[in-house]
Amino acid sequence: MALENDTQAPDFELPNQFGEHIRLKDYCGRKPVALVFFPLAFSSTCTSELCTLRDNLAMFQQNGIELIGISVDSKATLRAFAEQEGYDFTLLADFWPHGAVAKEYGVFLEEKGFANRATFVIDTKGIIRASFITAPGQPRSLEEYRLALDTVLPARV
Repeated sequence: MALENDTQAPDFELPNQFGEHIRLKDYCGRKPVALVFFPLAFSSTCTSELCTLRDNLAMFQQNGIELIGISVDSKATLRAFAEQEGYDFTLLADFWPHGAVAKEYGVFLEEKGFANRATFVIDTKGIIRASFITAPGQPRSLEEYRLALDTVLPARV
């Protein structure tokens, strides 16, 4: 079962597509994070979804939100994927132990061996403020992201 809103997001440390180790707690007190679990690099739906995020990266950047994709792929695969598609955001390899972070967040699909399409928006205190998961094979919509990001943005007058 996926983690619920208003709960503490589990900290983790994973390598990004360049081999640098990234920890969730490094963002605490600095900026909110949109953690985007996706099944597999180079698959058609995942590529389309992440290309939509790439094309709308300003929606995250202008609001000071760090966009981080995460899958069970290796860092080398994620680097090739990011270079091919021009992704200018962090991709993390939940490769080994296989899917450990996805399991902590309750979105690992044991029978398939990868994570579901799940998004967690985490505030600067490390609290999950919004989350959404789509049915297998179903892409997430940009509108779902907009609504989720609004939960961590200051009220606008």
